[in-house]
Amino acid sequence: MDEIAPGIWHWAVPHPGIGMRVHSYYLATERVLLDPIAPSEGLDWFVANGPPTDVLLTNRHHYRSSDDFVERFGVTVRCVRLGMHEFSHGEPVVPFDVGDELPGEVIAHEVGAICPDETALFIPARRALAVADGVVRWVEGGALGFVPDYLMDEPEQTKAGLRDAYRSLSRLDFDHLLLAHGDPLVGNGRELLAAFARS
Repeated sequence: MDEIAPGIWHWAVPHPGIGMRVHSYYLATERVLLDPIAPSEGLDWFVANGPPTDVLLTNRHHYRSSDDFVERFGVTVRCVRLGMHEFSHGEPVVPFDVGDELPGEVIAHEVGAICPDETALFIPARRALAVADGVVRWVEGGALGFVPDYLMDEPEQTKAGLRDAYRSLSRLDFDHLLLAHGDPLVGNGRELLAAFARS
């Protein structure tokens, strides 16, 4: 668990379902988890550092260890309404809509393109933007990129839609880009996302 910027904690562990490291974040003052997977330190870390009250998902696939946080802390899990069909096994998920202000004064923005429920979460108080699967950073210290073409229905159309969405999001006032797949970009996330969207 690393505090990458004031009030933003980050960790990454292998996802048991896909075998790849995935990235999660905790907004400590706001007590909000983003795309959480249980950290290697275990959930006791959150007891010592302020238990969470809410989980926000950037898309429906990032439920990850949310059940563990619901059981331990009674958190409320929230996902954009367009992804609610994923939760058909009794998962306690509350829908939100694009444009809603969520716990922690987080604002939901539409990304779409790669899947209808692809969402970006703008966190003004932390000067951060959290993104899901549309932009990734596979190599530590590497550049931003797309997932492989075989994970997209129509790769060129999908990439064009994602670039459009990220160009729009780059107009928001943030410094840190919180990636679900790849190390976060701290301090220069907005300019690097804007450059990626132009590429």
